[in-house]
Amino acid sequence: MQTFQQFQQREAQYTEAQNRRTRGWNALRDIDGKAGEKDIGSLKDIASNPRSSLALRSREIATIATLTALGNAQPELKMHIHRALDLGCTRTEVVAVILQVAVWVGFAAVLHSTTAAKEVFQERDARTHELNHA
Repeated sequence: MQTFQQFQQREAQYTEAQNRRTRGWNALRDIDGKAGEKDIGSLKDIASNPRSSLALRSREIATIATLTALGNAQPELKMHIHRALDLGCTRTEVVAVILQVAVWVGFAAVLHSTTAAKEVFQERDARTHELNHA
């Protein structure tokens, strides 16, 4: 169960993501003008609102795979692993997603990601242990 402070942190991250999206749109307009808007507009017939088509749990799985592929985003990866677990993903599923991308991203990225997953699992186990023995 998440604490109110964790909830506030996640809400701040969500707000930051919205701000990044707005900044991204503004940058696209500044750089590419109407052509950039036209490019994005060309996706509407196949992806009018892709976020609404994909459940939160599935989006977290995709995010874990993407951050694993990046290989250098462990703090963000750990946050999304926590979120995936909060949304009902199992530890086995989280590890399976990380291992699934191994062939394409390489051993080093997967090693970093499995280490991040282990740290998240240990944090959650310690928290559960504290709650059970408080």
